[in-house]
Amino acid sequence: MKITKFGHCCLLIEENGVRILTDPGIYSTSQNEVKDIDLIIITHEHPDHFHLDSLKIVTQNNPAAKIITNKGVGALLDKEGISHEVVEDGQNYSFHDLLIEGFGKNHAPIYPTVPSVINTGYFIANKFFYPGDALTNPNKPVEILALPVVGPWLKIAEAIDYAKSLKPKICFPVHDGMLRPERIGPVHKLPEAVLAPAIKFVVLAEGVATEL
Repeated sequence: MKITKFGHCCLLIEENGVRILTDPGIYSTSQNEVKDIDLIIITHEHPDHFHLDSLKIVTQNNPAAKIITNKGVGALLDKEGISHEVVEDGQNYSFHDLLIEGFGKNHAPIYPTVPSVINTGYFIANKFFYPGDALTNPNKPVEILALPVVGPWLKIAEAIDYAKSLKPKICFPVHDGMLRPERIGPVHKLPEAVLAPAIKFVVLAEGVATEL
């Protein structure tokens, strides 16, 4: 599996000839230039994961791309007349024999007065799990994990324990786009130090395709 991180949680995933884009949000722009996308996966409606203007550019550049998301994002897409396929917790979707499975129901709590939204994590090709903004356990073996490392809903200790509980072979950090590059070090170095050698922690250089 080849993965390119454009920033924060926006990833290009390439597997068996299928190209999948995740969460085109406000913290990245490189996705606006990508062509030949087959699927666009959106985990939830927060703007760092779902930026409508970016999505419109991506779909203009990739008119055949199919959008996979949940009902929360789907309601917003319906208002714009943008077609999509709903895949939520316990549901799945197959594209050219590549399986997409939905796991989880809610965004991790931020604060009692902050309204909750639907968050769907997606398991891709029986090997890669991208949980979105929740620490969902899919209760199946994970080979590659996109690990959220920082956010208003997350402590670094929780992120590390989450990786330890899922026991992937490889994980890499996501949800770090709100940090300035010169201050991102601790949220990358600490998981790497704690998880090694049982779990390989890889920091993906943005814009560079990496084989995992």
